[in-house]
Amino acid sequence: MSNPACPACTLEDVLAHSAHWECATCGHEWPKEAAPEAARVVKDAHGNVLIDGDSISVIKDLKLGGSQVLKAGSKAKNIRLVDGDHEIDCKIDGTAIMLKACFVKKA
Repeated sequence: MSNPACPACTLEDVLAHSAHWECATCGHEWPKEAAPEAARVVKDAHGNVLIDGDSISVIKDLKLGGSQVLKAGSKAKNIRLVDGDHEIDCKIDGTAIMLKACFVKKA
C-alpha cells in the first residue's frame, strides 16, 4: 500500500505512523482510516443470496437435539441474518432456531 497524498498541500512526502499520517513538508496530520469490511454475503444451498426478511424452507431433516427433528419442507418467514457459526435466526412453528444457510433454500 502506497502512502496517500497530503490533503492540505497535495504533496506525496508523507510519513506513516501507527495511527495517523503526517506530511513531512507542511506538518499536517490526519488519521489513518480503517479499511472498510467487505459486505458479508449469505447464500442458500442453491446459491441464492439471502437477506434479512426473506422466507426460507429447510431442505433436509435436521436433528435438533434429543428426539426432536426439524422436518424437510418446514418454512420460516422473516429470517434474520447473524454473524457466527449459524448464519440464520428464525422461528419455525413458534420455536426460535438458528440454522446454517447450507440446509435451507429461499422460498
